[in-house]
Amino acid sequence: MLVAAAVCPHPPLLLPELAGAAAVELDDLRAACAAALGALRDADADAIVVVGGADRTATYGADAAGGLAPWGVDVRSGEGEPVLPLSLSVGRWLLDREHLTASAFHAISFDAPPAECAALGERLAATADRVAMLVMADGSACLTEKSPGYLDSRAEPYNRAIALALARAEIPPLDPGEAAELWVAGRAALQVLGGCGGTLRGELLYDDAPYGVGYFAARWTERTAPPRD
Repeated sequence: MLVAAAVCPHPPLLLPELAGAAAVELDDLRAACAAALGALRDADADAIVVVGGADRTATYGADAAGGLAPWGVDVRSGEGEPVLPLSLSVGRWLLDREHLTASAFHAISFDAPPAECAALGERLAATADRVAMLVMADGSACLTEKSPGYLDSRAEPYNRAIALALARAEIPPLDPGEAAELWVAGRAALQVLGGCGGTLRGELLYDDAPYGVGYFAARWTERTAPPRD
């Protein structure tokens, strides 16, 4: 069953090597991601699984490597040829940074139907007695006029609904069509988490849009676990 989860975004600029002189702009987000991953470390989990959106659904083994060369700098995580999509490459980088190891990486198609996402979450939660999950999920990229998807008045309330739900250890109803219109890259991955079931305690650690894209960092822990600073 699911005993802990961390939700983090996957912008390439999260890696300081790609951000260059602007790296300090995301220092708070990196710190929030590290705090979120602390939930996985403290969970005494039998398995840590990583889920992120991609062009196609696929599963990768624990030794799968990621790389950011297509985004400007050949930063790699893991050994061997990089095969992980962007979301999972950033996820592996976050795990390596915190000295954590995944048992598997799961890409879910950006346009996967909600039922498919929920079914994957249910399967992953059943892979071990105690499962911890890292979910790589961006919010809307339509929050400002300089956003990649330009400004859409629906984006701010949509993003806010996700943030409020994450703070309650919940996933709100997310319509795939509306998510696509609002450039919500994390919709499918979030719905995988929603399919895991369980009753956890949520905490929202970060909710901002420094580049016109909604980024969240959240941690879900067992209700019997003591709160962390």
